[in-house]
Amino acid sequence: MNAFATLLKSLTLTLLLSGAAFAADRVNINTADAATIDRVLLNIGPSKAEAIVAYRKANGAFKSADQLALVKGIGLKTIEKNRDRIVFAGGAAPPAAKKGPAPAARAAKR
Repeated sequence: MNAFATLLKSLTLTLLLSGAAFAADRVNINTADAATIDRVLLNIGPSKAEAIVAYRKANGAFKSADQLALVKGIGLKTIEKNRDRIVFAGGAAPPAAKKGPAPAARAAKR
């Protein structure tokens, strides 16, 4: 019986430690690909993860978790469930608006 109790305690401890490892999984929302976002965040499937990446490419890096609400299909409840899993660091700047040639190039054409 003593061996069984030791085995049960060991198994319980292993499960507790592995659960903590999964809970500590975090994602940098500004650099992660859609597959990683889908894997780490709760209530975010492949299509919402793709929408997050597309929004980031079109509008630049997220500065706060609340900005995720601007992505279609992401609500405040989902953001609250994932707030401790989201990291904001780095990321791309928003795409530059298309402009005409530089002033020097325009002057050279004249």
